[in-house]
Amino acid sequence: MSYRKTFRVIFGLAGGSAALVLAATAAAESRRPPEPRSGWPVPAVPAVRAAKPAWTPASSTPAPTGHDWDFNWDKRDPSVLTNGKKKESVSEDPSSEQDNSKPKATRNILLIRHSQYNLSGNSDKERILTPLGREQAELTGNRLSALGLKYDVLIHSSMARATETANIISKHLPGVELLSCDLLREGAPIEPVPPVTHWKPDAVQYHEDGARIEAAFRRYIHRADPKQKEDSYEIIVCHANVIRYFVCRALQFPPEGWLRMGLNNGSITWLTIRPSGRVALRTLGDTGFMPPDKLTRT
Repeated sequence: MSYRKTFRVIFGLAGGSAALVLAATAAAESRRPPEPRSGWPVPAVPAVRAAKPAWTPASSTPAPTGHDWDFNWDKRDPSVLTNGKKKESVSEDPSSEQDNSKPKATRNILLIRHSQYNLSGNSDKERILTPLGREQAELTGNRLSALGLKYDVLIHSSMARATETANIISKHLPGVELLSCDLLREGAPIEPVPPVTHWKPDAVQYHEDGARIEAAFRRYIHRADPKQKEDSYEIIVCHANVIRYFVCRALQFPPEGWLRMGLNNGSITWLTIRPSGRVALRTLGDTGFMPPDKLTRT
């Protein structure tokens, strides 16, 4: 009797398990797409790929920068210049020749954006400084004087607003030579990335202005000449587009990013160029010396 009960229990459990297996199989079959009939095209099943993560630890690690910086960016690297001269000249003391070819002084270039001007003027001569713009120029001149630096020259764009700004600043810096330069005039240096919708010059303007502004950069932004014995401080009064392009080029940043920076009127941007060719940005668009109610960007 006990044998029969045991037999029934075992087969009862087995039957229950079999029922569960059959039920699961039926459910799986119900979810399977029907087999296509003979002659019907079999639909292609797209492959599912894992989405590439937007951030990975490897992408957050900066690449080595030891070889990215071009020390001959201004074509004045003494090692390059010396190697070229040794083949053509003979000196009794080669070491002295090499020492004389190396820059020893640091150039400090203070880029000043012109003050606020009359935007409604129909020509450059009519776009002169506003009363507030003249106040801004006075404040900038006071600031430059208060720094107590020995300025070597004050160069300015030949446009009216930059010329007037420079003339006002010059009154605070007696004895500093004042020079005008057409290369520093405002323009479109290079097509910005990302693009903007409110300002779209014609392609020819980028072509013409870009070459001129690049020429201005090459003329004024470079390491000191080997003959220069002392550090220099030079002031350049010009325009926002020119200054922003100069900063990108000097730091070897992509120049297309110039329009991502904003500069107040009368602001001071300070570049330092070491004898080695290293460039440092000490200030960008500094107007901390102006009261808040005097700040503008027009």
